[in-house]
Amino acid sequence: MVRVSTPSAPADLPTTAGELARSGHPAANARSVRTELRDNLLARLRAGQDPWPGIVGFDRTVLPQFERAVLAGHDVVLLGERGQGKTRLLRSLVNLLDEWTPVIEGSELGEHPAEPIIPASRRRAAELGDDLPIAWRHRSERYAEKLATPDTSVADLIGDVDPVKVAEGRSLGDPETIHYGLVPRAHRGIVTINELPDLAERIQVALLNVMEERDIQVRGYTLRLPLDIMLVASANPEDYTNRGRIITPLKDRFGAEVRTHYPLEVAGEIALVRQEAHLVADVPDHLVEVLARFTRHLRQSGAVDQRSGVSARFTIAAAETVAAAALRRAAVTGEDAAVARPVDLESVPPVLRGKLEFESGEEGREAELLTHLLRRSVTETARARLAGVDLAPLADGVSALEGARRVVTGDRVAARQVVDALPSISVVYTVAERLGAAGTEAPGPLASAVELALEHLYLTRKLAKDDDAEDGTVAYGG
Repeated sequence: MVRVSTPSAPADLPTTAGELARSGHPAANARSVRTELRDNLLARLRAGQDPWPGIVGFDRTVLPQFERAVLAGHDVVLLGERGQGKTRLLRSLVNLLDEWTPVIEGSELGEHPAEPIIPASRRRAAELGDDLPIAWRHRSERYAEKLATPDTSVADLIGDVDPVKVAEGRSLGDPETIHYGLVPRAHRGIVTINELPDLAERIQVALLNVMEERDIQVRGYTLRLPLDIMLVASANPEDYTNRGRIITPLKDRFGAEVRTHYPLEVAGEIALVRQEAHLVADVPDHLVEVLARFTRHLRQSGAVDQRSGVSARFTIAAAETVAAAALRRAAVTGEDAAVARPVDLESVPPVLRGKLEFESGEEGREAELLTHLLRRSVTETARARLAGVDLAPLADGVSALEGARRVVTGDRVAARQVVDALPSISVVYTVAERLGAAGTEAPGPLASAVELALEHLYLTRKLAKDDDAEDGTVAYGG
């Protein structure tokens, strides 16, 4: 289950069932969770508000389908490869619940005061009447999440007989001896099961009654509990077809199957990195674009196992690695501000190659493949961002430099050294303006921008470059 910090309920809310009924509070009348989700989603759509903050790249594909499923009151399974934001989308459903909802104080299942469903709550409601104490539950407490693992049991999800309660003198067939599992405890809320196909088939069977008849069965006897839950799940296509499967009767009970995808555009991939990555240094936009293009090339490569997919987490981790490389260089060289440069991209393949699955027959070629696709991404980014800029004067000016005057970069070379070595020609400032490095006195952004242009010139064979393996430097020039 997801644990989140819960705010305190407002002090002016009713504290008994009678006060609630007399208050005229909108929550005095119980609504089903599906009606609640539908009403709140419609209200946001009509008000022009984004119901799914933080969800990137699904606006015209996944979200319309998902919204239709919510409006229809369907249980939903999201089907997609790893790192496509399935769990994040499912967790965002909680934002469509009412912020506060009344529950019977002390109830295990969080029942509405007007609709108790377990024997103990019904008895208390009958005895206390309007004096039945109520509490207020925040929307964050009405969301339960379970990662499906082979060792998940029926007791975890549905419940089991509590031997302590039996030992206290209750009979074994007494419904009050039951310790309720995750699903009943999510009554009037949302239950998410991640990687549903990994759930053993006999455990999936236990969900059939929950989804259709809305009751639960424990140890041979049935409790007719009118559970009010929305069940949503995620599944990976590879797991869905091979390692595990969703049993046919359970698939039939899901009202909607929505397929997710990776960002369709480079801009979507960049937006995702900017939103999710925790960067310890400044990573200019052109370097994030290089990483976004790199990830997209990996997803299209025949050498990479596309059944496993290339997660969006790969791009995020790559950006964080590049930022870390820049921070390390700043510490070593004594720079005040850490700004990533194209030379930092070299840190990505050796660190992140383990996040990829390669096709059989590619053994030994992984590093070569990653280096090739990364260089291709650099060239495409430079070509797109510097379109129309004549870089020939830059190539000529740098080629004319010799010896110690050449433009040298590396993981131990400060940005000031790179900038001071550049020839004083107008194209340098044009490149800086195109790549967002103009108007700042700090050397980092300018060094990063010009390095991209120099690397592009080298990759298009218009400029020489020497790598010094001993000290880890790269020199552009004659």
